[in-house]
Amino acid sequence: MKIEYRSFYSSNLNREMPFKIYGHGGKPMLVFPSSGGSFHEYEDFGMIDAIWSFIENGEITVYAASSVDSDSWLNYGMHSHDKAVIHNSYDQYIVDELLPLIKYHSNWQGGVITTGCSMGAYHAVNFYFKHPDAFDTAVALSGIYDARFFTGGYMDTEVYLNSPVDYLRELEDDWYLNHYRKNKLIVCAGQGRWEEDTLRDTRLLDTILAEKDIPAWFDYWGYDVDHDWTGWREQMPYFLGKLKEEGII
Repeated sequence: MKIEYRSFYSSNLNREMPFKIYGHGGKPMLVFPSSGGSFHEYEDFGMIDAIWSFIENGEITVYAASSVDSDSWLNYGMHSHDKAVIHNSYDQYIVDELLPLIKYHSNWQGGVITTGCSMGAYHAVNFYFKHPDAFDTAVALSGIYDARFFTGGYMDTEVYLNSPVDYLRELEDDWYLNHYRKNKLIVCAGQGRWEEDTLRDTRLLDTILAEKDIPAWFDYWGYDVDHDWTGWREQMPYFLGKLKEEGII
């Protein structure tokens, strides 16, 4: 498997942002790390090994990004408004800096897959809904989709615009809705230990999208599937196999 380490200085974040690339062809897949995780976490916890065949066969190239969650949503000494402002700079880094590099590196002009586990699933869903022209597929495993989870219940405009269960409920813009209806979203949660919060938000998101007539696949795994890498290592190759069957990868 071809593996590359890359890093560049982000003008939006004013810091160096490393990432790793796995693969040599196919549809690009941007991976966001879990809470406090790093760009090499996906490899460290066996996720690259779990989806090895899709990478080796040239069906996907994985781009594992760094996050700034420790300075934004998970910075418990910071005011919640400022958390959202820092996240917005991260949004600009992903869309204006990293994504163009991904498309150039992969020689890919179409939409990109976004994915992640836990906190990474929040990012995957939020970027998918905020930028549906850039990300046409998302696979979100065990995520939180209400940004108030990170703000202790605080809400203002900046937080609202990064809280999918809130902005989707009121969204009426046909440009976004039409993109959502032709794109592909997979949202999964287990029903085992430590999945209570993710189950709540997954079910809420499920309800909101059904009310909006936005197609999505919500998959609820068993009571033996915990909020843990063990389940995610089973789920990700399963869902990539389904995307392959549909010709998405």
